[in-house]
Amino acid sequence: MEGEGELTVYEKPTCTTCRKLKKLLDEEGVDFQRVNYFVEPLEEAKLRELLRKSGLGPREVLRTREARKLGIEDDDGRSDDEIIQLILDEPNLLQRPIVERGNRAVLARPVENVRELLGR
Repeated sequence: MEGEGELTVYEKPTCTTCRKLKKLLDEEGVDFQRVNYFVEPLEEAKLRELLRKSGLGPREVLRTREARKLGIEDDDGRSDDEIIQLILDEPNLLQRPIVERGNRAVLARPVENVRELLGR
């Protein structure tokens, strides 16, 4: 594995996609740290860092169904800062899992996206 540092998975352990990612990483023999952001909530600075590292905007990481339930629509005029605050207030809005390694991060949907960080 490349020497870019430890792999960290931000997840909800009961999420099907998160379980698939864990299985893939276990099968590949990859050591990783797991962060259940429902138990250990993301700080605003960390969420912004993950977005920056992944090159994704706040709306790109919203879970569509959950966002609609809360009346959040693509064209509702909310700012990025407002979307970030909504995610911090309601972690279920954040798509998962997000995987971080060094200065990069990916939204592992599909889970194979993690290979970008593994150099495989």
